[in-house]
Amino acid sequence: MKIVVIGGTGLIGSKLVSKLRGQGHEAVAAAPNTGVNTITGEGLAEALKGASVAVDVSNSPSWDDAAVLKFFETSTRNLLTYEAAAGVGHHVALSVVGTDRLSESGYFRAKIAQEKLIRDSSIPYSIVHATQFFEFVKGLADISMVGDKVHLPPVLFQPMAADDVASAVGRIAVGPPVNGTVEIGGPEQFRLDELVRRRLAALKDPREVIADPNATYSGAKISERTLVPGNNARLGETTFETWLAQSAGKTAAA
Repeated sequence: MKIVVIGGTGLIGSKLVSKLRGQGHEAVAAAPNTGVNTITGEGLAEALKGASVAVDVSNSPSWDDAAVLKFFETSTRNLLTYEAAAGVGHHVALSVVGTDRLSESGYFRAKIAQEKLIRDSSIPYSIVHATQFFEFVKGLADISMVGDKVHLPPVLFQPMAADDVASAVGRIAVGPPVNGTVEIGGPEQFRLDELVRRRLAALKDPREVIADPNATYSGAKISERTLVPGNNARLGETTFETWLAQSAGKTAAA
């Protein structure tokens, strides 16, 4: 089937396009650098022509509160409008485990708005709530600096490899719409501060990580289980140690 991947040249999108093509589907990588812009609508009608499924794994280029809200609202409205005109039968969107519990954060308020637009639309849909990616663990340290130290709440955390995210999204995309939310996560739970400490050590990054119960996550106060999926989550197979070894191998090869 023809599946259009919005954000198809990014971290998850490029992996997803490759996996879908490997399964024999016509997967179209739609992104501004391939001539498709969901903010202006440029190239959308052409890209969606004849598509059975549209998968949105795009992300806002700016995390400023107002900019991120405008991005997700404008992009999602345009997408849903063009999908309806093209007769797309399944809209799949990648979102985040705990989104509904993180409304103190401007980024997550934007994701909440995105999800509401999808649920209120006439198009059958599946919303995929993923836990954080291993690939972004260092980024969490970068946005959690207080002075020269990393301050993180010592809550439960169940991140997953981007490759497993792409595989899970791909399985959902080729299946029937669930008209609801599917949670996906990693195979292991950690303490957030502990895992960031391990990632920085592997990178030989000397920053000190402080377990701070008052620290926020992307601007939101969180509780023990905000970032972990429920019992029915579909879990990836790649452990953090396996991913670390693969990452080190890729770095050495490069």
